[in-house]
Amino acid sequence: MSTKEQNTGWSGGKNAFGDFAPGMVHYTDKVLFDEVWERTDLNKRDRSLITVAALTALGKMDHLKFHLGFARQNGVTADELKEALLHLAFYSGWPSGMGAMSVLEGIIEEEN
Repeated sequence: MSTKEQNTGWSGGKNAFGDFAPGMVHYTDKVLFDEVWERTDLNKRDRSLITVAALTALGKMDHLKFHLGFARQNGVTADELKEALLHLAFYSGWPSGMGAMSVLEGIIEEEN
């Protein structure tokens, strides 16, 4: 089955917007998560680390909460995420690193 034909059944866009923004739902669920995230040249663990890095650098803490949790589901350990965020703080700015670490702390606390 080609990447384009795969359907993971992702419904995050539908859950977020319902019928309010059908275009956003389509591109989130069918393109981003059913096509891009399912491409085989990078595994989901690596895609998660890349996404966490981009969201941290951009200061997008609202989306980072989901993606840090998703990274955990994709096999990234809590210690690896802590180290990645420490490293990112030097490249993306200390406030972004601190904010991301706070988000991660909340996720880890919820897991325990």
